[in-house]
Amino acid sequence: MSTSQKKSLFPFVIMVIIVIAAFFNPSLPSNTTAYDYNASDVAWMLTSTALVLIMTPGLAYFYGGMVKKKNVISTMLQSFICMAVVAVIWIVFGFSLVFGDTVGGIIGNPMTFFMFDGVLDHKPWDGAPTIPFALFAMYQLKFAIITPALITGAFAERIRFTSYILFICLFFIFIYAPLAHATWHSDGVLFKMGVLDFAGGTVVHMSAGLTALASAIYLKQGKGCKEHTPARITYVLLGTGLLWFGWFGFNAGSAFGATALAATALATTTAASGAAAVMYILFDAARGTKPSAMGTCIGVVVGLVAITPAAGFVTVPHSIVIGAIAAIISRLLIDWRTKSNIDDTLDVFPSHGVGGMVGMILTGVFAHSAINGAVETNGLYYGETGLFTAHFIGLIGASVFILVLAFVLLKVTDLITPLRVSEHEEEEGLDLSQHGEKL
Repeated sequence: MSTSQKKSLFPFVIMVIIVIAAFFNPSLPSNTTAYDYNASDVAWMLTSTALVLIMTPGLAYFYGGMVKKKNVISTMLQSFICMAVVAVIWIVFGFSLVFGDTVGGIIGNPMTFFMFDGVLDHKPWDGAPTIPFALFAMYQLKFAIITPALITGAFAERIRFTSYILFICLFFIFIYAPLAHATWHSDGVLFKMGVLDFAGGTVVHMSAGLTALASAIYLKQGKGCKEHTPARITYVLLGTGLLWFGWFGFNAGSAFGATALAATALATTTAASGAAAVMYILFDAARGTKPSAMGTCIGVVVGLVAITPAAGFVTVPHSIVIGAIAAIISRLLIDWRTKSNIDDTLDVFPSHGVGGMVGMILTGVFAHSAINGAVETNGLYYGETGLFTAHFIGLIGASVFILVLAFVLLKVTDLITPLRVSEHEEEEGLDLSQHGEKL
């Protein structure tokens, strides 16, 4: 048996073991207590869960349209496969790592809800008291799915597919899960510090964006990286539309009910994304660059990213400020990245990483308790410093944690199975070399 055959056999064995474990762990509900759910909230959260899931195929089109034609299928599949791989991990032990009994405020006990044991009849989560615990778990799964998919734009066109699968598994276990637990679990260290993250600016976008930066540095430049021609800008437009549509479930759904807070989050999301798109193309025009479809789409996404941590904590006018500021900063960072030797192919770090960081800091500036009672200390704009300080410290700590772990996981993955495709495979295109398919 060849080495390549041994490498391909091991993941299959792991999946067989999971299937066997599932066979012997049906996780039947044992609690007959009838909880008081709100039908409107349940309906909205079922809808929001579906809305967030559609964002991952949207991301596939968004990224797929930006790469060379010979890499479109591979790039899109890297997003789609997350919907399968992360879902399995989530059911087995992933949900437990994020929302299980805390271990030092850093990670959850993987056995708390092993194989979803106790999820179907568990009392509602404290932050979502009117919906079934299982629905809360499924909603959170969609966030876990899209986060590793966001990273793929940084190493598009030069990563082995099998190595990528291993990397996203490690990323979820060692970066996403601890960060989500620390931020969203009531016993998490960032939560107790007072860090606010309404829908994933820190957990999703910073973790993906900073890991993308580490990946781009580690994998070095791809062939012809300075001569990049998008395959289908119409795909980018379609992907942006799907992302924009799904993001209302991402942000407004994070209110966990059909409430006034959900409406506020929907409004701030609308305002920030619109302001960012307009600011992005006007900023380009002011510098003599034609307003482009690509620029408009990137501006929309940057605005959506930046408002994500703040969506349920700030006023609608201030969401315009957040979107506009994020657009300018991200645009300048894209210019810097283009002139550097960092081959972040689809500018994941300037868009998602920087957008998430700007959003986190500006949440500490503009958050107010009149919008959401969870805000115990108002933002810097209102003359209070506690929240801003917590966010600044949290940003530094989270950034260091993500970058260090990302480089470690990239190295570990590379030692187990090479991350980078060969020069011949890269020249041939990943669609053919990794999947035997082509447009």
